[in-house]
Amino acid sequence: MNFKRTNLIISLMLAMFLAAVEGTIVTMATPTIAKDLHGFEIISMVFSVYLLTSAISTPIYGKLADLYGRKNIFSIGIIIFLVGSFLCGLSQSMAMLIIFRAVQGLGAGSIFTVSYTIIGDTFNIEERSKIQGGLNTVWGIASLVGPFLGGFLIDTLSWHWIFFINIPFGLLSIILLQRSLKETYEKKKHCIDYIGTITLSLAMIVFLSIFLFNQNSAFNHHVFTVIAALITGILLVIFYKLEKKAKEPMMPFDIFTRASIIVNLISFLVYAILMGVNVYLPIFLQNIQGYRPITAGLAMMPMSVSWLITSLILGKLLSRYGEKAVTVASNVVLLISTLLLSTLGIDSHILLVIIYGFIIGIGFSGASTTLTIVIQDSVNYNKRGVAVAANTLLRTLGQTIGISAFGNIFNLYITKYFIRQGIKGINPSNLYQSSASHTSLSAEQVKLSLNSSMHVLFIAFIFISCLSLVLSIVMPKIRGENKVKEG
Repeated sequence: MNFKRTNLIISLMLAMFLAAVEGTIVTMATPTIAKDLHGFEIISMVFSVYLLTSAISTPIYGKLADLYGRKNIFSIGIIIFLVGSFLCGLSQSMAMLIIFRAVQGLGAGSIFTVSYTIIGDTFNIEERSKIQGGLNTVWGIASLVGPFLGGFLIDTLSWHWIFFINIPFGLLSIILLQRSLKETYEKKKHCIDYIGTITLSLAMIVFLSIFLFNQNSAFNHHVFTVIAALITGILLVIFYKLEKKAKEPMMPFDIFTRASIIVNLISFLVYAILMGVNVYLPIFLQNIQGYRPITAGLAMMPMSVSWLITSLILGKLLSRYGEKAVTVASNVVLLISTLLLSTLGIDSHILLVIIYGFIIGIGFSGASTTLTIVIQDSVNYNKRGVAVAANTLLRTLGQTIGISAFGNIFNLYITKYFIRQGIKGINPSNLYQSSASHTSLSAEQVKLSLNSSMHVLFIAFIFISCLSLVLSIVMPKIRGENKVKEG
């Protein structure tokens, strides 16, 4: 691999690391920020607006990358991310921080989308599996580095520096990208689909608000959900009609073949499970088994290690067996791993969690990397950006909807546990405060309630894994599969 391609990989990994570590650093710094800016009651908005704007901007960046080239659009996205980071660091109130986090999310949308489009353009199948596996492993590394880096910056400087630290690394990523990526695209005047873009964005805002903001709503939960779902449906119908008439549609519907639709649905399900495992397995280790955060973080590391190892050999497996076979096998491994998770309990040894996490990483790596490659190869260069963007959007929706659903399940079954014990009036949101004040509620009961609810979540993971496996089995042979074998 030549010098320029090495620099390109470094550039992509730097950008991905920025987006990945931002979540873990901000999460760790939340108590300090909320105390300093006096905003505990709206702290969830700091994360909600970031997810919302990154999801909205994802398909927009995909289309712009197809029209105006990957390099410039990716660089613009990183610059927007850095501007948002700088402004977040200057924030003097919670409202300012929330607004500037929205700007950060707008930039992050390009990082999540265009990076995988560039890889699809530049590298062959075997190289892609390694590089994409490396990019996904960056998230695992960020989850470990983030808390240490954030704690160091807060202790030695201030929380403002968790945002300022992004700037030099982001600028280095842009410089390496501009120097290493050479691309040619047809320069002509384009007819931008502004109306379609606005319509889809509004649909995404309304739809995601059901999951991101509904818990903070002062009005009726069910009424809001029904109204938002109806508005979303109407906007999507309008969007479909607009795209059919547009000269250069933002989302050309010919990218959605039977195979790509199934691939996107599998991606949705796999990333829902991934989000659930990343959020709730540390809770299992810390709140149920009583391990310190650093120990829980180290116990999660094998998942990232196996993800990287699998990605290194995945290219050869794809060349030999094809995308469908690898996708099915990966989903089988994922199903086995979720079945194993369901056997965990309060007294389970941490070594079991480490082993199960390693197995989970194999399944996630095989599925996510292969599905991305399938999407990359499903269209020509001039539609690859929007195809990858659609897949990224489905992954984001899977994570957002998944974590919302899992949170509701988790809280519901905590309450049900106490009702079965004859204890009423327990609110999961302040469970530990309840344990201190409620005379009939002990720390052991809190732990048992969490374990009971966690078991239900693990069963939900199994159900989703089964559905993902069924979809992978009915997935048709991929057109690119023959091309890979011939290569």
